[in-house]
Order: sequence, then structure tokens, then C-alpha cells
Amino acid sequence: MAGESEGMDRGQGLKRQLPYPYDQDLSVVLRQLNRRTPASRSRLANDPVTAAYLAAGMRLIENHLGPQAVRTPVDPEDESSIERPLLSFLSQRAVAAEVGNNQAPFPRRGSVSTLRSTWGHHSDFIADLLRFGLWAYHPNHCDATEAADILADILDGPHFVEAIHRMGFWNVLTLVDRPRFRLQLIATAAAEGDEVIQKAMAEIHQEILEPWKEICAELLSARGGQLRAGITIETFVDLITAVVEGVALHAMATPDAGIIDRARGRTLAGTALLALIRGCVERVGQADGLTLEQAIEAMVYDHPMQTPPLQGTWNDLTT
Repeated sequence: MAGESEGMDRGQGLKRQLPYPYDQDLSVVLRQLNRRTPASRSRLANDPVTAAYLAAGMRLIENHLGPQAVRTPVDPEDESSIERPLLSFLSQRAVAAEVGNNQAPFPRRGSVSTLRSTWGHHSDFIADLLRFGLWAYHPNHCDATEAADILADILDGPHFVEAIHRMGFWNVLTLVDRPRFRLQLIATAAAEGDEVIQKAMAEIHQEILEPWKEICAELLSARGGQLRAGITIETFVDLITAVVEGVALHAMATPDAGIIDRARGRTLAGTALLALIRGCVERVGQADGLTLEQAIEAMVYDHPMQTPPLQGTWNDLTT
């Protein structure tokens, strides 16, 4: 028991030396570990050896999917002969071998057997790596400070439209300039037919969107706005996500199309977000009570804009 306690103490000491976010409590992120009890899973989640495999996997992702990814032609004489293996670069052997390239203080001895002992199936490892990767790639402190400044301008600043453009630009660059979005796209394609990875992706998607529901609700309240009849906060956030991710995907697919104007700090996302706001949001006390579809019908066919019978404003319905 004394030896086991000393080993745990050494492990905890090494854990505290690991760089962020590997030094954090990972039991809230890693959910597929091959242990029966919550206590044993928590210990394994925070074992430096577990962190070593995660670090190796993350490095492979950055090497293969990041903006600065190393892409080696299969045929040295043909620059277009690049192998694109989806997630095969994260095979158990590749991850175990990559552990040897870890920097101190990470453990540097990896093996397929230890990897299999930690995660019972390779899908479990991929699912947890995706959870960790998308969690770890959340904006760092510097980015969060910038986002907070933009949100403050959106909530109470004198230049609302400019702030929306800045938010669109910031969100698109956060996706385009980092491996996280590429990982999300590749994982989505690779997850088809794999329930473990699909479940992880669904959980990650929900966790990413949840804070934005609160932000959008706060924005509406601060600016005296309300969503049109028939538009929920969940729908509104889903629309925003579709716009930002769609613009980011377009920008990556056609980088020379001018989707992102880095000099001016503009992207198509800003324009699309303004269009969403114009179509889905009304001022409290000045709402016409129409659904989006009804408002479009009225605009196209020149119908009078008036509240339908028995349909009042949001304030009427909640007071």
C-alpha cells in the first residue's frame, strides 16, 4: 500500500508539471476509459501516461490536419500524390510510436498494449481524443479576451454593426486557422456507422452550442429585441453555427475566393449574421407578430404587415 501511495504521489506530481490543458482534471472530458468504477476511471484520466497518449494523438492531428500540416507526396516526383487517409494516421501503432516524440515532462514510452489497456477499443480512444481535442482547442486566454471585448460592444457598444462584423471575422478565423474545425469535419465523415464516435461528436456539438444560447439570449435582452414567432433560441443558434461553419468551409475549400478579407477584418459571415438578425429579430413593443414565413409572404406580395388575430407580442405572452 505504501508503494502504491508513493507511486500515486509521483504521478500527481508529474501531472502538475504537464502543460495546459494536460494538467487539468480530464475526468470530465475522457468518458471511454477502460475501467469499471468512477474512481478508477478518474485516476486513469489524470494519469500522466494517459496524457502522453493524448499528446501524441494531438500532435498527429496537428501534423496531418492543421493549417501547417506536413503533407508528403507518395511519389516524390508528383506533388499532387498526397495520401489522404482520413483518421488512419491515428492507428494504435502510430499513436504508440508517436509517444516517443513527446517532450518532457510527458512520459515517452508508449506501447499498443498500454493503449489498449487504457481504452478497450480503438473507437473509444478516438472518441476521447476528439472530446479532448475539441475541448482543448477552445479559445485560449488571449482569444477569450478579444471575444469578450467584441461581445461587450455587441451588448452595449455604439457600433453594433461593426461589432457583428468583428464577431463573424473572429469566429471564422478561429475555425480556419486551427486544426479543431478540420478535425471536426474529418471525424464527422469517419464516424459514419461508428456509434461511439457519433455519440462523442453529438455531445461535443451540444457542449459547444450551449454557451451561445445564453449569449444570444443576453444579447436580445440587452438590445431590446425578441425572436420572431416560430424562431426558438435553439434554432437561432443553429442558424448562426451553420452560417459560420459554412463560411469557414467555403474559405478553406477556395482560399483565393476572397471569402476572408484579413486586411479589413471582414468575412461573409458578418454579412450573413446581420441578415439573420434582420430576418429573425424584432424590437420588443414594435413586433408585427408574424412568423418569418408570413413576413416574407407579406413582403413579396405586398400584404399589410399586421399582427394576426389572437397573436400578441412576446411581452403579452409572458406577462
